[in-house]
Amino acid sequence: MEWYELLKALILGFVEGMTEFAPVSSTGHMIIVDDMWLQTKEFLGSGSANTFKIVIQLGSILAVVVVMWKRILSIVGLYKMEGQQSQRFNLGHVLVGIIPAGVFGVLFEDFIDENLFSINTVIIGLIIGAIFMIIADKFGPKKPAITSLDEISYSKALKIGLIQCLSLWPGFSRSGSTISGGVLLGLDHKTAADFTFIMAVPIMAGASGLSLIKNWDQINIDHLSFYVVGFISAFIFALLSIKFFLKLISKVKLMPFAIYRIVLALVLIFVLFV
Repeated sequence: MEWYELLKALILGFVEGMTEFAPVSSTGHMIIVDDMWLQTKEFLGSGSANTFKIVIQLGSILAVVVVMWKRILSIVGLYKMEGQQSQRFNLGHVLVGIIPAGVFGVLFEDFIDENLFSINTVIIGLIIGAIFMIIADKFGPKKPAITSLDEISYSKALKIGLIQCLSLWPGFSRSGSTISGGVLLGLDHKTAADFTFIMAVPIMAGASGLSLIKNWDQINIDHLSFYVVGFISAFIFALLSIKFFLKLISKVKLMPFAIYRIVLALVLIFVLFV
C-alpha cells in the first residue's frame, strides 16, 4: 500500500483509540472521519472498510487487557485481588452482560453493516445517545448504592447488557449506553465504566471475528498492512487515553460528553444539509 493510504489507517487508529472509552461513539467518529475525508472504501471496498472499523477496535481492547489485567485474570480465577476476601464478581457476570448484545448483534449484523454505517445514522445516534446520558446524570441516584464491581448482581449485569444493545446503532456508543444504564441502575460512574470495559473484551473479539469471517472474500493480502497499522495505532492511543478517562468520568460525569455529542451532531447537520 502507498504511504498516504497507511497514513489514513494511522489516523483512523488515532480516532478509535482516543474515543473508544469516552461515551461519544468511536465507530461513529471513524465513520464521520472516513466518509467526509479519508474515503477508505475507494481502495478497500465497502465490506473491507467496514470490517476494518470493527477489527481495529481490538487494538483498544488489548489496551484494556494491559491496564486491567489483574481484574481480568481474577474473573477467571487466576488471580486474587489484594485485600479481597471473596471474589464475587466473576465470569458469570460478564457472560450474563454480553449475551443480549451478542444475540442481537448476530441477528442484525447484516442489516447494520448494509444500512447503518453512514453519517446520517451516526447523527441520530449521537443525539439520542446524548439525551440518554443526560437522563442518566439527571435521574440517577445521587448516592450510588454500588461502588465496586464486586457489588454488581447477576440481575444488574443482565439489565446493563440489555441496555448495551442500544449501542448496535452506530453513533449511540457502547460505553455511553452501558455507563448510562449502569448509573440509572445504581452504579457509580467509575464502576459502570470498569464493567463496560471488561464486557468490551469478549464482545469486540466476537464482533471482529464475525465481521472477518463474513467479509473474508473482500479482504486481500494488500489490505494486511493497512489493518496492522490501524491496530497498532488504536492500541497505542487507547493505552494513553484509558487511565485518563477513568479518572475524568468520576469527576465530570456524563454531561460534558453529552453536550459534545449534541454540538458535533449540529455541526454535521449544518455542514451536510444547510
